[in-house]
Amino acid sequence: MSGFSFSILAREGNARRGVIATPRGEIRTPAFMPVGTQATVKAMYPGQVRELGADIVLGNTYHLMLRPGAERVADLGGLHDFMRWPFPILTDSGGFQVMSLAKLRKLDEDGVTFASHIDGSTHRLTPERSVEIQRLLGADITMQFDECLRLPAEEAEVKRAMELSLRWGERSKAAFVPVDGKAIFGIVQGGDIAELRLASARGLTEIGFDGYAVGGLAVGEPQAVMLKVLEETLPALPEDRPRYLMGVGTPEDILESVRRGIDMFDCVMPTRAGRHGHAFTRFGRVNLRNARHAVDPRPLDAQSDCPAARDYSRAYLHHLVRTQETLGAMLLTWVNLAYYQSLMAGAREAIGEGRYGDYVEGVREGWQKGDG
Repeated sequence: MSGFSFSILAREGNARRGVIATPRGEIRTPAFMPVGTQATVKAMYPGQVRELGADIVLGNTYHLMLRPGAERVADLGGLHDFMRWPFPILTDSGGFQVMSLAKLRKLDEDGVTFASHIDGSTHRLTPERSVEIQRLLGADITMQFDECLRLPAEEAEVKRAMELSLRWGERSKAAFVPVDGKAIFGIVQGGDIAELRLASARGLTEIGFDGYAVGGLAVGEPQAVMLKVLEETLPALPEDRPRYLMGVGTPEDILESVRRGIDMFDCVMPTRAGRHGHAFTRFGRVNLRNARHAVDPRPLDAQSDCPAARDYSRAYLHHLVRTQETLGAMLLTWVNLAYYQSLMAGAREAIGEGRYGDYVEGVREGWQKGDG
């Protein structure tokens, strides 16, 4: 597709450093995409998110369908103008909500009918409607509509959902309007069963997508299972297309997934943790709710480039968290997204210099050593 391309710049084992070119800017990979579910990365200004190093953010089809509505966003100039983010945006298809809102939906071959979690109103998502919503939003990367299952699950159920997702992938691709520079990704399903994952990967490759996501992981299975699935699945995907692991995850998950060949990540963890008083740092995860921080004058990281980590005392952050002040969520979200982007920048540099293994070990040593 002209206007959208992926180039691999360096390799170390299966780890890849690359760049995705789009008309709205380049996405340096491995990349972490902050989650902007409702057209906002919670507790952050768009300019801050960009300054931290994010090349792309994620929006959510299901939530934006409900509020404010895809047609309204289109009438207002599209999601980029609406949220003041002129850079690339990837939109999830609503497939995750097929799992997370299982009690509020009815699924059939054609699609899914949701009862809104807000007011109970009825909404219908099909592969065609999901792709249409993403087009109205103006997504640079559209995701196929799929069914995501929580693990563990019975093999027959995993097989049913995988085959349905494959049929929905074909319909999503057919509904996608190939505008210059816009892309659509397929989503590999199949739970923790290698044969089903490979069948999904082969089927999606035959349909032909601009990139390929691995979905249905970090949904209840141990990390070892997730990594095994990646090792079994990724060799079946085209080498020359981006690979996106959806909804993952912890810094450890990300580093190990990069090692196995993943190029893109998204997760609510850094923003959600920030709102709940947790900070990710090079010394490990810090719970600012703990009383031991109440009289600690040290910052989270005196050497950090992030002012929130460098310039505010732990005692003050503890106070903000305990009093539920909005500034506490803002500062800790800032800290966490800065750390995640720093982690990715370090990974890209290390792969380029052929020292990724040493980089991962160094990061781990910092976590294990701690700071106090």
